[in-house]
Order: sequence, then structure tokens, then C-alpha cells
Amino acid sequence: MGDRKRWRDLTATRRTVIGTAASVQALLAAGAWWDLARRPADRVRGPKWLWAPVIAVNFAGPVLYFSCGRIPPRATSTGQSA
Repeated sequence: MGDRKRWRDLTATRRTVIGTAASVQALLAAGAWWDLARRPADRVRGPKWLWAPVIAVNFAGPVLYFSCGRIPPRATSTGQSA
């Protein structure tokens, strides 16, 4: 317990890495919550209320939501053949 480092004891490089990782985590979570709030319930796998706290789990939550929680948009036919 006595060898716990304080922020001021970290090198500038470690502070930058931690700050960058925290920023990426915050952006991933914000993007996932934004998408979840606007996505219709029928386009989400499982209940939306359950995904909200899952997204809060560091890195894994947003990655799980984006990879497994969303149902892709339906393909639309334009009447044109390729």
C-alpha cells in the first residue's frame, strides 16, 4: 500500500498515456450512449436499459455495444440492379 504512486510522481510520458486512454474511454462511452439513446429499441439486441450500465464498463462495454448490441440498418432497395 505504501508504494502507491501519486499523479505528480508519474513521468510526463505516463501522464500522457493515461490521459489519452481516459480520453479514448470517455469518447467511446459517450458515442455508445449517444447511439443507444437515439437508436430505436427494435434495432438493439436486448433491452436498452441493460446496455446503459454495460457501456460504463471500461473499454469493454462500449466495444461490446458497438460489436454485439446494435442491429445493423436494414438494407434498402433502390430498384436498381448492379
